[in-house]
Amino acid sequence: MRLRLPGLLRHRWLKRLGLAFLLGPPLLILFFRFVPVPVTPLMLLRAAQGYGLSKDWVPYEQIAPSLARSVIASEDNLFCRQWLGFDFQQLRGQVEAALEGDRPRGASTITMQVAKNLFLWPGRDPLRKVLEAWLTPQVALLWPRQRVLEVYLNIVEFGPGIYGAEAAAQAFFNRPAARLTAAQAARLAVVLPNPLEWSAASPGPYVQNRADLIRRRAGQLGELLDCAG
Repeated sequence: MRLRLPGLLRHRWLKRLGLAFLLGPPLLILFFRFVPVPVTPLMLLRAAQGYGLSKDWVPYEQIAPSLARSVIASEDNLFCRQWLGFDFQQLRGQVEAALEGDRPRGASTITMQVAKNLFLWPGRDPLRKVLEAWLTPQVALLWPRQRVLEVYLNIVEFGPGIYGAEAAAQAFFNRPAARLTAAQAARLAVVLPNPLEWSAASPGPYVQNRADLIRRRAGQLGELLDCAG
């Protein structure tokens, strides 16, 4: 028995680690369905890089509806219609592009971005993408869509060290998130792919033109925005 004890202990620890890996994320996701997210890995990384950390969690009802609509129009048109948080049509297109030797453009949904921001590091390495694909359905199943939007709009990076709608609205427009105009909301949505380089407060021609397009698109999506309220 003495000779087998270390092996048994190692086996027990591996089982415990496996259970923690399997059960930990769902429990945290369920917890954050009801509790504001205090901090994310990206926030800590940016703070360590010297960008600071400005955030102020507000309920979904205290964010102008135009911001959720603009984000859906800009980032994920089919958010309200997706199954398990994935846009399978876009994913199929990316696989076909990769098989043909083209560079994939990405098919990240809002739910996928929430899963990534909650638990993972920034980047495009294969391991992170696999973990993101594993976490995304859990978020989609355990949260209603408005909660996904609420968390996304409170933790996403809108500028260097600026996270969430309230902090962004105050920093860029000197007003609360509840009083954002449709034009301001569109500019915030447009900078999300590159918040360290693009500015919602002082948009260049590309950002402004893109914001005008997103504002028009948000007005055209109709029932595709029904889950945003």
